[in-house]
Amino acid sequence: MAPMTDSGHDWPTGFMLIQGNRLEALRSLLTTWLRRHPLLPLENEVILVQSNGIGQWLKLALAALPDDDLAGATPPAAAGGGCGIAAAVDLMLPGRFLWQAYRALLGDLPDTSAYDKAPLGWRLYRLLGDLDALAATPREQAWLAPLRGFLAADGDARRRQQLAERLADLYDQYQVYRADWLAAWQAGEDLLIRPDGTRLALPEGQRWQPLLWRHIQQDLAAAVPRAGATADPDHRGRELSRADIHTRFLARARALTPGSRPAGVPRRVVVFGISSLPRQTIEALEALAPVCQVMLLVHNPSQHYWGDIVAGRELFRQAYRRTPGRKVPADLDENALHLHGHPLLAAWGKQGRDYIRLLDEHDDRSQYEAHFAAQRLQIDLFESPGDATLLQQLQDDILALRPLPERRALGTTIDPCRDRSLEFIIAHGPQREVEILHDQLLAAFAAAERAGTPLPPRDILVMVPDIAVYAPHIAAVFGRLPGDDPRRIPYHITDQGERQRNPLVVGLEILLNLPQARLSVSELLDLLDIPAVRARFGLAEEALPRLRDWVDGANIRWGLDAGQRAGLGLPAGLEQNSWRFGLQRMLLGFASDDSGPWQGVEPYAEVGGLEAALVGRLDALLETLGHYWAALRAPRPAADWVALIAGLLDDCFSAANDADELTLARLREALEQWQADAARGGLDAEPLPLEVVRGTLLAGLDEPTLTQRFLAGAVNFATLMPMRAIPFRQIWLLGMNDGDYPRRRRPADFDLMANDYRPGDRSRREDDRYLFLEALLSAREKLVISWVGRSIRDNAERPPSVLVGQLRDHLAAGWRQEAADPDGQALVAALTTLHPLQPFSRRYFEPDRPPRLFTYAHEWRVSHGAAAPDGAASTGTTGDTTPMAAREPPPRLTPPTFDGPLHLEALGRFLRQPVRTFYTQRLRVELTQEAEQRADAEPFDIDPLGGWALREQVIAAVERHLVAAPAADSTTCLETAIARLARAGQLPLRPFDQAWTEQLAAELAAPLARYRALQAEHPHLLPSQGVRLARAGWVLEDSLSDLRAGADGQRLRLTLQASALLKEQRLKWYHLVRPWPAHLAAQLAAPTTTWLLGPGGAVILAPLAREPAEALLVTLVQGYVQGLTELLPLACKTVFAVLDGDDGDPQGTYEGGFRRPAERDDHAGYQRFWPDYAALRADARFQPLIDQLYAPLYQHAPRGEAF
Repeated sequence: MAPMTDSGHDWPTGFMLIQGNRLEALRSLLTTWLRRHPLLPLENEVILVQSNGIGQWLKLALAALPDDDLAGATPPAAAGGGCGIAAAVDLMLPGRFLWQAYRALLGDLPDTSAYDKAPLGWRLYRLLGDLDALAATPREQAWLAPLRGFLAADGDARRRQQLAERLADLYDQYQVYRADWLAAWQAGEDLLIRPDGTRLALPEGQRWQPLLWRHIQQDLAAAVPRAGATADPDHRGRELSRADIHTRFLARARALTPGSRPAGVPRRVVVFGISSLPRQTIEALEALAPVCQVMLLVHNPSQHYWGDIVAGRELFRQAYRRTPGRKVPADLDENALHLHGHPLLAAWGKQGRDYIRLLDEHDDRSQYEAHFAAQRLQIDLFESPGDATLLQQLQDDILALRPLPERRALGTTIDPCRDRSLEFIIAHGPQREVEILHDQLLAAFAAAERAGTPLPPRDILVMVPDIAVYAPHIAAVFGRLPGDDPRRIPYHITDQGERQRNPLVVGLEILLNLPQARLSVSELLDLLDIPAVRARFGLAEEALPRLRDWVDGANIRWGLDAGQRAGLGLPAGLEQNSWRFGLQRMLLGFASDDSGPWQGVEPYAEVGGLEAALVGRLDALLETLGHYWAALRAPRPAADWVALIAGLLDDCFSAANDADELTLARLREALEQWQADAARGGLDAEPLPLEVVRGTLLAGLDEPTLTQRFLAGAVNFATLMPMRAIPFRQIWLLGMNDGDYPRRRRPADFDLMANDYRPGDRSRREDDRYLFLEALLSAREKLVISWVGRSIRDNAERPPSVLVGQLRDHLAAGWRQEAADPDGQALVAALTTLHPLQPFSRRYFEPDRPPRLFTYAHEWRVSHGAAAPDGAASTGTTGDTTPMAAREPPPRLTPPTFDGPLHLEALGRFLRQPVRTFYTQRLRVELTQEAEQRADAEPFDIDPLGGWALREQVIAAVERHLVAAPAADSTTCLETAIARLARAGQLPLRPFDQAWTEQLAAELAAPLARYRALQAEHPHLLPSQGVRLARAGWVLEDSLSDLRAGADGQRLRLTLQASALLKEQRLKWYHLVRPWPAHLAAQLAAPTTTWLLGPGGAVILAPLAREPAEALLVTLVQGYVQGLTELLPLACKTVFAVLDGDDGDPQGTYEGGFRRPAERDDHAGYQRFWPDYAALRADARFQPLIDQLYAPLYQHAPRGEAF
């Protein structure tokens, strides 16, 4: 190509290649060039990039203040400064620009091609639905046998859709990388063309691929009107594939002159930092070069030609035109290549080698180098990173193509105590990797501050193989600290799909799964956690706790109603525990309070007042869900699906903020695009099932774009992807595990490119290898590589990625530690830190720990009793720690001050759970509170705690009934109470409820009968007895009911209990401590016998004289006050095991055993201050407190009576 210049500007209009090993230098040259050669005011700069990260990095450079270097004598490659503003810049992906260029030159092309993946996938979906129509002869029928067998294995439409998507992707790749195959297939030649031009017959088992391709073209030809989709008369009546369009584009471009440049072709195109482009794109850029300034700024790891040190070098026998000189001899025996090339570049650089070589085929530096030289600018921007650190030496070796023997000859030694520029970290899982990262970054910030070179968070990049795996861990670690905590590090997660991070999109996915959803309590309440859903149905966030309580109280579990459950294959009529079941209970309870059942519906009486309006809004939501549950079940054409889903968006979402408005607009755009793709694929009338629609629509929402935030002033977390590794001061690579990186993507069995490599072909594994190389070269001060190197189960070793292994082997072969290190392994070991399994490990605080083991979580330091050394910050330290302190004593506070009187029930709770009482009543801390667990399944079986709750409810209902109707039959009362439980949905569905109905009746019939008999023997119901005791600092005040008297005046107190009081004729003492204070209080009026009746038996507490009863009650109150002042070494079950003497097992009771629960596990306070029975017994207060608080009950010798 002869040198040409634009008539309006003194610049070349050719194909210009600028390469360098540092992106900063390439960026500086670009900004300088754009500043010196601006476009016209209304023209846009077109810059092709491969990721949003590189695009935003360039925009920041363009927006920097200009630094005029025209008159200076500084070497131009070092010239800096931007344009002062980043405006009128079009960042594009190469594929989008290429299609725009096609349209600009060829005229009447559609906005998108029917051969693009999405419309091509729909066309294939339709064609695969009638395979018989694709075969005109028996032989062709045989060719289609593989497809027919695959589709016949499962009648699910998703199988056909997935196959269509895979084939569309494959044909898309063929159009870009194997256009010669498609041309041959189109001509009726079923063959493969090798890189050397050899033509081979296609295997019989793959003959269906050319056949299907020809049918695609025939189908498109039939769909295109005779006017044609193209203005070319030679191609009217059919739509061209991209390969055909590309051929026509190149032919048309050859006739272009600067004066005939179409308006749609920009006068300058910049390709920046892209690590690989298909040959088609490079050919198109070269075709535009006569009328357009095409600048390719390419990252090249080495300043020497290195194409012959990589596998596949036989494809590059011709000389490298740009740099004739070679460091590696041309005719070197391949067995000696390792003595001359860099092994890491050879192992990881195949993709970059191919790309640079393809560019060299189209490059002629003599055509444009003079223009740069005239302005003192260079086109080869190679500069050494230095050799001050191990990382810089490694980067310089790659730049200089320095082989291992040459590096060894330098005798370089590294002091790992001072040089941590390259580091390895071994953890036990992704969570630990992120926790270690957080601590290490805090240390790096502190060290940089001390060195006078502050490290802003934006200068740190953390990359992982799959951000979706690490995002929850990142949020948990980096997001847990409040904004005012000095340890909080700002962070931003890039590359998350909309389906993982956008609540509105998550809600749409839930709704599109309605026909298959159980609609459990968790699912629907999660839906209400989405602000846009709450806004649509008028629910305030503050109302959700109340609604959750009502849903739980109404015993809603899952399913809209019996019809929706039947749609999932269950029998008809299963209404219990559904949303309709609970809603009816709420509405009846609001209308009738607790007046009894109506038409088999048990009222839920908790709904009332102004809050009852929430039930109406819940009803509106359920009605909407029911409508779309039915509507989404029926297959329908694409246009009808778009109308239905658009209606669903309107009916279920209302924007709660600007972000929701934007998301809703994007969803509607995605719907329109989905419909357009289906129409372009000829899929207008065929009904589609929801599974096919949902998968393709939601997958499109996760497509990457150039609009995602990056470089947002925080630590950047991102997925390892092409050109994401732009220069950062520190780069961290997490998750570099064997098998996870390089990422595995097995090609389809029918991918004919898999065994036919050509330069420029894309390979996921080769991409990942080159990404790893780019990351290594992009780190300016520090590169840290982390992997899960130990099993979280058994601490077994796990290998790192093969790339990490190659890097470690290379370091061991080329460098040595300053101390004796014959094979370099000591250096690699010194650069590697193995962290403990837990972030609170005692190892972090031991004096002899390695210096790289530290934590800034001072909470763990306090829990271990370790004090921070002098001068260490309260947020953490990297210095030594003091020896572990002795176990801290239990806490002791000032005596409590009571605002009101004490109650007997509080004394009973204290006796049963003394440690929990101290934490909950005095410290107001609930350490035993379990995470909220919503019941999402109707009861099929009931655990012991659930059984106790049912018995408690039955007893309460029976007592209320007997108070209202003393003459009522006890059996009838019991049956009525149990039936009420069934109507309330607390028992299993019929007929599974029969066993529990019979069990409840059997357990409670005997105690209830004894209860009624004792009532008959003591027919006089006494008025409530007031109780009042006052001493210095406290007042005990309460009242006692259920007091009765017989004809002889003997007083009796009856209590029905849900807990069994006897086990194998032995008393369950821990069930007696709660009623003990009330029994003592009853004696203050007159001697009273207390009967405790429960399943299986009763316990009788004999009367006491007033004076000893009052003394014991005062002692209990004093113990209660002491228990609120200090944490007491008391565990109720263990105490009575002590009192049982030889018959008890206090150690086993406290510490547990095989299938025996440990009482110390009841509360964290036991484990912290008395981890075993020996520690509990060693507390000097233990035995005196037993004698004071529990021995009187034990010595009172209650009498048991079995039923």
